[in-house]
Amino acid sequence: MVDPTQPRITPCAQCPLRSRKALRDFTPDELAFVQTFKSDEIVITAGTSFLRQGTRNEHLFTVLSGWAFRYKMLDDGRRQILNYALPADLVGLQGSLMDEMEHSVEALTDVRLCVFPRERLWDLYSKFPSLAFDVTWLAARAEQLLDEHLLAIGQRSAIERTAYVLLLLFVRAQEVGLASANSIQFPFTQQHLADTLGMSLVHTNKTLKRLYAAGAVRWRDRVFEIIDRDALAKIAGGDVSPQRKRPFI
Repeated sequence: MVDPTQPRITPCAQCPLRSRKALRDFTPDELAFVQTFKSDEIVITAGTSFLRQGTRNEHLFTVLSGWAFRYKMLDDGRRQILNYALPADLVGLQGSLMDEMEHSVEALTDVRLCVFPRERLWDLYSKFPSLAFDVTWLAARAEQLLDEHLLAIGQRSAIERTAYVLLLLFVRAQEVGLASANSIQFPFTQQHLADTLGMSLVHTNKTLKRLYAAGAVRWRDRVFEIIDRDALAKIAGGDVSPQRKRPFI
C-alpha cells in the first residue's frame, strides 16, 4: 500500500529506489535533469486502468511503489496479461512515442507514479545521451520480457510456464526489495495468473497443485514461498538470473 505520510512529490535525490543495488545510480548532472524532467507524482488506486488501449498518452511514468500490469482485451471480454510493472519500471513509453496505446495498464495495488511529460522527452534525448540510452535499454528489456512470455505460452507446457512466470516475478520483485528471503506477498490472484499464462482458472489451479506436490513452492493467502528453488528452476527449464545493474528514470 502507498504510505500516505510520504511527501506529495519525492525529491529525486531522496528517491528510495536509488538505494537498490540492482539499479544504477545517476551522475549529479543526470539527477539534476531528471528532477526538472519530473513534473508530478500521483497515486493510482488498485483496480484503476490509468493507461488505456486506443488512447494517446501525454505522459510517461516510472513506478515508484506498487504493482501494475499491462494487458489487452478481446471484444468478448477475454483478457491477456502481457507482463507486470514493478518499482523502477517505465510505463507509457509506447503511447508517448506512437499515435496511441496498443495495450492498457491497470494498477494491481495502489501505485505511486513519477510523471514525466512527453513534450520534454526530446530534451532528454538531445542533452543526455546516457539517459537516452537508458530509455532505449528499458524498451529493449520490455521487448525481452515479452519474448520470454511468448516463448512460455507458445512452447512450454502448462507446469513449465507456470513455474517460469512465478520464478521470474519473484526474482524481479527481489531485485527491488519486495521479497524477503524465499517468500513474498504476491498481490495478484489465480485469475490474474491464469490470464497471464493463457490458461483457464481451473487449469491454472490444477497446475499449481502439481507444483505444490513437487515440493517446489507453496502459495497460501497470497504469500508465495519458494520451497526448493532448484526443483522450481528445473521445472521452469532453467533458473532466472538477476539482471546486471539496470537503469531507471
